[in-house]
Order: sequence, then C-alpha cells, then structure tokens
Amino acid sequence: MTTATETAITTQVYRVYIKASPEAIWEAITQPEWTERYNYASRVEYDLRPGGAFRATPSDVMLQAASAEFPIPDVLVDGEVIESDPPRKLVQTWRMLMDPDMQAEGFTHLTWEIEPIDDNVTKLTVVHELEGAPTLAFMVAGGREAEGAGGGWNEVLSGLKTVLETGESLRL
Repeated sequence: MTTATETAITTQVYRVYIKASPEAIWEAITQPEWTERYNYASRVEYDLRPGGAFRATPSDVMLQAASAEFPIPDVLVDGEVIESDPPRKLVQTWRMLMDPDMQAEGFTHLTWEIEPIDDNVTKLTVVHELEGAPTLAFMVAGGREAEGAGGGWNEVLSGLKTVLETGESLRL
C-alpha cells in the first residue's frame, strides 16, 4: 500500500534537455560552486574515482534557514562513486542523512547520463533506483513539496537547467 509518506515506485527516471555543453553540465553536477546555486543550496564534494566519496553539505544559505524544528546536519547526503566517465556518465550511491527514516533505508543508486543532441543542446537523464527506500522515493519524487521539502528531482533539474541557460538561480 502507498501512503502519503511512501511510494512503491522503485526506479525513477528524469530527463531534461539543456542548452549547454556536456562539459558544462558535468561541471554543474560535480562542482560545489554550481550545486549551491540550484541543488537546494547544498555543496557537493566528489572524489571522482571509483570508490571515491561523495557528500553534500549545507551552504551558508541553507544553514541560515535552519531552526530548532528543522535542524541541518553537517552532511546532508553521502555516497560513493561507482563509475566516472566525464562528461558522459556518473554512477554513484546516494543516501539521505537529513531524516532518520530515510537514513535507515540505506544507500540507493543514482546514475547521471549526459548525451549531446546537437551543437546547442544536451540531454541529461537521471535514473534513481530506490529499491527498499519508499520514504526517500516519495520525497525525491516531490511528494513532500506541500510540506516545504521541495519538489525533489524535478526541482533540482529545473534549477540546473535554469542556472546553466540563464545564469540565474531558480530560487534561493
């Protein structure tokens, strides 16, 4: 049964077409100065070697939004790089640490595929495999948006597209 805090969908696929080069998209995914402009104001750190660490930490903007009701941990998301083929593909594990229930669901599997379409457009496909993580699946699908938890991968990818195409953040 699916509830308001869980979803039975175990693989989510998101696709967006961006007026940017594969190299620009790769940099925007893997560099903290970019991610804090579109990824819920979090900063990523990647060791892009197989077995390398991945973590997302809060930016100053995110820390300023923290409160007693919504504390912000030092590390928001962690994982490990499985495959790194710049600027075409990044495969990693991904675990949400901001919520004890989602943290207990463990590591999920995230794949970024970057494919040039023509000289001006690149297709970005994100595949998030969420087997055994129904609470996380609900959240990253945008199911907690009405609670102020954001629009999940749709919001992240919309922000990425916006910042790359206009230079402006979708919101902060």
